[in-house]
Amino acid sequence: MRRLLTAVLSCCLAAAAPAAEMPAPAPADTLRLHNIASAFSSFYDANKDKPEAEQVAAFKREVASSFPAFYGVERYGSGRTQADQDAHIAATIRAFPSIRDDYLRKARQFDAELPRYIAGFKAWFPDYRPTVDIYVLHSLGEMDGGTRTFEGRNYLIFGIDGMVRYHGKGRETAFFDHELFHTYHDQAMGGCNGNNEPVWALLWQEGLATYVSRAMNPDATEHELLLDFPGNMAADTRAVLPAAFAHLQTVLESRDGALAGELFSTGEKGETHRLPVRRGYYLGYLVAQDAARTRSVQDLARLDCRQAQALVRTTVAALVKENPR
Repeated sequence: MRRLLTAVLSCCLAAAAPAAEMPAPAPADTLRLHNIASAFSSFYDANKDKPEAEQVAAFKREVASSFPAFYGVERYGSGRTQADQDAHIAATIRAFPSIRDDYLRKARQFDAELPRYIAGFKAWFPDYRPTVDIYVLHSLGEMDGGTRTFEGRNYLIFGIDGMVRYHGKGRETAFFDHELFHTYHDQAMGGCNGNNEPVWALLWQEGLATYVSRAMNPDATEHELLLDFPGNMAADTRAVLPAAFAHLQTVLESRDGALAGELFSTGEKGETHRLPVRRGYYLGYLVAQDAARTRSVQDLARLDCRQAQALVRTTVAALVKENPR
């Protein structure tokens, strides 16, 4: 989850590439793309007048069966029951009419646009190869885009409903560059942290992806970089930057899920440090920006787990000194 830039975001980018026209689309057979977004709209149109229980049953049969690893309740462990999931599905169905037209527009455009985004990404990272399955779907409100791992297999997932919610009709190039970078960065970082990643790794992955998308799109706004979500996150974080970095330095090795939710999602603020939620994206951006003073984004993307950890530690320590409380 997807912005007017301030001076701190307008700093020169050491790795800026020369301007060039958008490359031609990559051949379609290089994409392992599964666009099942239309399955939801087709299901809805066929079942919208039926009782709620029948709608939910039809959803499971006609939509969820296309990607059971994503839609099944099993991936939530004990955190969600089937009854919870069914209620969530029903609520999503009720809400669909409010986004239907924009949802259909984005879903129809996706297959044609993704190859162009990939071609643009490869202009910066020529060794990029799409090695994960890409699913385009209704995410039941979970996401606009991101990577997920099910049964040891990685996926890049785009939620058309989330894209409508967070992006509207705005430009989405920076968003796609951010998500594609994650699949590229996994070549260096994917195997070293397991399922419960420490804060420093999440900071580096999300911060560098945000910085790369900014470098590739110099005129991108904070909104297009999703740095204004929720509320005015980046601006709110800048207002308390010394405290935010001081706290960050103390939790870099933490694997606490609640803390990760506060830093990289919209989890509740901690009791002892009432700082903006999701601030890890902006703090990570500043860490990557500082690191890019002496290295290209291509070199930063190739750092392995050990190298990235050391760089994050030293950079955060330097930024703490530069922003004394």
